[in-house]
Amino acid sequence: MDIIFLWAEVLVRWLHVVAGIAWIGSSFYFIALDYSLNDKNKLPPKAFGEAWQVHGGGFYHLVKYLVAPKNLPDELTWFKWEAYTTWISGFFLLILVYYSHSQLYLIDTFKLEINEFQAICISLLGIVVGWVIYDFICRSKIGENTVTLSAVVYIFIVFCAYFYSEIFSGRGAFTQLGVMIGTIMVANVAMVIIPGQKKVVNALIKGNKPDPIHGIRAKQRSLHNNYLTLPVIFVMLAGHYPMVFATKFSWLILAIVIAIGALIRHFFNSRHAKKKTPWWTWVLSTILIVFIIYLSNIGKPDISDDEKLASLQKDINLEILLNAAEVVEVHCAMCHAKYPSWERMSRPPKGLILANKDDIILNIDSLYQQVVLSNAMPPGNITWMEYSERETIKLLYQEILKNRNTSSLWQQFKEIL
Repeated sequence: MDIIFLWAEVLVRWLHVVAGIAWIGSSFYFIALDYSLNDKNKLPPKAFGEAWQVHGGGFYHLVKYLVAPKNLPDELTWFKWEAYTTWISGFFLLILVYYSHSQLYLIDTFKLEINEFQAICISLLGIVVGWVIYDFICRSKIGENTVTLSAVVYIFIVFCAYFYSEIFSGRGAFTQLGVMIGTIMVANVAMVIIPGQKKVVNALIKGNKPDPIHGIRAKQRSLHNNYLTLPVIFVMLAGHYPMVFATKFSWLILAIVIAIGALIRHFFNSRHAKKKTPWWTWVLSTILIVFIIYLSNIGKPDISDDEKLASLQKDINLEILLNAAEVVEVHCAMCHAKYPSWERMSRPPKGLILANKDDIILNIDSLYQQVVLSNAMPPGNITWMEYSERETIKLLYQEILKNRNTSSLWQQFKEIL
């Protein structure tokens, strides 16, 4: 059953990434197209601007209408399925990874005493409420001023980042905010942009004059999606790197990442609009990146004298733990150490350290996946790990899995995740 869930995760993640690439690609393209339009030549009636482009050996002549041309063609291409597929696959991934393993990835009982059902309900409610509040802000008087709207939405997202960091584990809070932002982006498409475009089409079919507000709102939400894309991608990647989320300043790091993403998009949008190139955005982004690396380092948890790690071992069969530790020492520790002894290796792969029994307990899920389920480690079985030794890791995994369901100490141990 474990291998089925792992394959499901791989396939859903693959779909999520592919759909995300398609969505992000079309989003970036149309924003670039929008900024590159010009009205120097004679345009058709009601046209806003045009662009000539070359790609794949052919030339393209594109004309944009703010509302719509007088006569619509019989066929229209709708850009929506990329966004919908990205969200649906992402939500299934959320279920497979975080909701089905909420005790490990979502809950931190030292922050809030909740069970798995409560954690999932809080997460789902937060996703829905996040969209409702964002949409309300955009439709209010605040939404009439672009600068004010951007500032208020940014403050709201930063508040959510801090709020979730006080409820969930570091990784859980990071992912929760990423899902909330991703939901806002998809809802912009599904509940504002596409419905508005359909109203315009229906009005034209009936011979009525379309309401220009639909185009204004669609452009506003599309621009928001453009500036939120890079931070969401960062969250997707950062979930695999504890130095980003396993720090007390994770919420502040995410707030700064959103600012960096906005700076980078401002650079490219300015270039597409043929404005003065804002090279200063890269200088400021570099300074901010150095700052978040600093925050990550000073905010990392200190577990050097944590008695909870030692107390957890009381609930685990000592013989099984010692046998597994011996296997790890022989086959894994030469690379997965603070200072690897393997030739030409300066740091442990993926930052994973397996220096003692506590490290093994902490990273048993990764060990089980890499050593037992996939036989991916050691690479090429370079250290000749026997199947009986892999079975030892499996026994320890089963022992810890049992204690996760029966021992409150496991809840305490997760504070450092």
